[in-house]
Amino acid sequence: MKRTLLIAAAICLTFVVKAQKKNTTVLSDRKVWLSYMDKVARPVLANLAADQLKEKMPMELSDRIDNKESRSKVGYLEAFGRTLSGISPWLQLEGGNPEEVKLRDQYRQWALKAITNAVNPQAKDYLQWNGGQPLVDASYVAFALIRCPWLWEHLDENVKKQVVEALKATRSTVPVYSNWILFTGMIEAFFCKYDLGYDPVRVEFGIREFTQHWYVGDGMYADGMAFHYDYYNSIVIHPNLMTILEEVNAKKKTYLHEQERELLIGQRYAEILERLINTDGSYPATGRSIVYRGGVFHHLANIAYKKQLPASLKPAQVRSALTAMLKKTLGAPETFNKEGWLNIGLYGKQPGLADFYITTGSLYICANAFVTLGLPETDEFWSAPAQPWTAVKIWTGQDAMADHALDIRK
Repeated sequence: MKRTLLIAAAICLTFVVKAQKKNTTVLSDRKVWLSYMDKVARPVLANLAADQLKEKMPMELSDRIDNKESRSKVGYLEAFGRTLSGISPWLQLEGGNPEEVKLRDQYRQWALKAITNAVNPQAKDYLQWNGGQPLVDASYVAFALIRCPWLWEHLDENVKKQVVEALKATRSTVPVYSNWILFTGMIEAFFCKYDLGYDPVRVEFGIREFTQHWYVGDGMYADGMAFHYDYYNSIVIHPNLMTILEEVNAKKKTYLHEQERELLIGQRYAEILERLINTDGSYPATGRSIVYRGGVFHHLANIAYKKQLPASLKPAQVRSALTAMLKKTLGAPETFNKEGWLNIGLYGKQPGLADFYITTGSLYICANAFVTLGLPETDEFWSAPAQPWTAVKIWTGQDAMADHALDIRK
């Protein structure tokens, strides 16, 4: 009898130890993500909330910058819109452990004050909303407000009017005939969501071109009339197209077929992205805007956040892959300067990687990798034990599923 009790106690202890290890790993991953998110977002949100972003934020420019004066002015809106877009799902979340709740409450207050200053013509940090590049980054502000209704609901009524005025100012900008038409569409999706009078033609234009003309196969779209081997399918195209379709269909149900098809295409591209993350968290540095760091995995993070991953990808393996990628890119030496702002580069400070449009503000699109923080810690994405992703399986001799192209017929 005594021996039986000892065996039972040992078994129970084993389960407790395993459970503790599991919980420790899960909490450790989320803490890593929150730590990096805080390190990226804090300088932007805290300073804009204090009306001193332009005073405090350095504006490093590409050596090949095309218009120094113009790029410098809009760089602050770039930093703000891109950061807010990435952390907005987390700002929408409720509950969690006390430490995280306290941090979120602080960021919510910063975000409300930051938006207020960004659209107030009397504020020192009033941002530039007119022109070409401002269309891009105003759309990220719109994206953030779509992702986080809490922010919109808690804005002062006068601030809401100023936000609408700022976003409507972008309608005077004709988008470049590329992924830019989705920036126009995202702003209209915001107007649609909150019943502010959206323009269906601007939405139709973006949806039609991508779904009817620019799909080139196997989960990828051309970026305009030509296909580019870069990460813009992940940085912009899939996340924006998915969201525009969802928001318009929620009100009008105009594009149900297109939404269903985009999900299939997007799931295939998520498979491709997951396979691109190497065993050490690195990935092929191909195409333009490579200094966007984790922003190039926006789509993989976003489809996981929406709980729409294909059956071939388990949430925990995606979490593990993205965690490795974040550690590789944001944990590299000289990723941040001495004041805590991002340096231009992919693995540390590498100014030679910057394209002609890159500023310090551009780099904050890496925050879009954090969207899965909008899932609670109890969600499978965070709570399931870590799993090897495809590259780890293959390059450690484990068996793995063969990869197959998506055969989609109209």
